[in-house]
Amino acid sequence: MFSGWTRTLHEISIFHHPNSPPSVKALGMLRAAVSSAYPPGGSKPLPFNLEVVEAPPTADQLRTILSFIPSKNNNEEVSAASVFLSAHPASASSTGASVQSIAGMRRDKPNTFKWPVVVDWNAGRASVGDVEGVKGILEHLRQQRDGEASN
Repeated sequence: MFSGWTRTLHEISIFHHPNSPPSVKALGMLRAAVSSAYPPGGSKPLPFNLEVVEAPPTADQLRTILSFIPSKNNNEEVSAASVFLSAHPASASSTGASVQSIAGMRRDKPNTFKWPVVVDWNAGRASVGDVEGVKGILEHLRQQRDGEASN
């Protein structure tokens, strides 16, 4: 009867690699945003659940995350290899890789994978290998919290 009054917290996952400097920085930003005032100097933290996964996403998760990534050109489909694989020499032969092959590669050659992968499952937003994208996710959550965004 009153379920419209309840608000669910956003579920944010970070697929984290502790040897990746961008991943370490993104994890620090997420932890700070959920535990202290955001933005710094603000009055309260952002309300979200943070899940830290020290493993790459599964093939099914990769497919879902890929659907959250907007294409630069609306007419083109986003390539899984361009989203998830780094410019590391070991990934050079994988430019046309499928999500399934990337899922296998991320276990065998973790340096070929772009870290971190941060996903807001509720809003359908994701950032792969990009700390600026994490800032965008946090800013979107701040706008929602402060009533500046509808979604």
